Amino acid sequence: MNDPHETTETHLERLLGRALNSFDLPDALVERLDSALAHASSLCSAHHSAGLHRETYRHSYLLTDGSTLTLWELVHNTGRGGAQLHELYADEAEAQLAASRLCRPGSPEAPRLGTPEPLLSAGPPAFDELDFDLLDRLLAAPPTPQPRMYVPDNSPDHARRVLRRAENADRPGEETARLLRTAFAHHITQVFGRQCQVEGKDAGFMLYEHAFLLVDGSEMSLWEVEHTATPDGRHMCEVYGAERVARDVMEARARVR
Repeated sequence: MNDPHETTETHLERLLGRALNSFDLPDALVERLDSALAHASSLCSAHHSAGLHRETYRHSYLLTDGSTLTLWELVHNTGRGGAQLHELYADEAEAQLAASRLCRPGSPEAPRLGTPEPLLSAGPPAFDELDFDLLDRLLAAPPTPQPRMYVPDNSPDHARRVLRRAENADRPGEETARLLRTAFAHHITQVFGRQCQVEGKDAGFMLYEHAFLLVDGSEMSLWEVEHTATPDGRHMCEVYGAERVARDVMEARARVR
């Protein structure tokens, strides 16, 4: 997910800092990244099952010499206790191979993931395999619990920006905004990501939890739905105060006729 207020320098620092294998990236590539002027990130593939949550992201950078450079980030929940882990690759095929190795032998997804699956960027997804019954199950399934690592990083401003970009009229109101002005740390988790077809058009759905730690020790979450199930296919952001409401909205958007 892109933060429009995050500088490319900060983005790279965060990306390289959280990757388990950043030391494996070629030194020459890392040096080229020092000249990055702008960046863009997008979800390329996602697999969510009962035991495995895995996404692959493409991060593209515009360099001072006019060229572009791409990094592939693999995010998965195979850490201790289901903790989220990050890996970075300079080559798309390496990212695909790493993703295919995540499934456990004998797991339901093992036959399908035995060889690297194509990323969504390489061609259209297999929409015929994503029927609405499957989408319903994915929307209904609770997310795998993730340990929260709260970060004190101007959290009130982060909450303000999340609420500001929400386009839904029933977004959380002033009372929620007032409470979030007392937040001193926050944690962002992607809990759902899927591509499907809505009214014959490609559409993507992503659900994020923005969890905030308030000064009184309590916690509060905003649930952000990002999707392209719009008449013109543009990106739309909606924010809700409850996870169930956000999931119901995604299901309704996916079933538009």
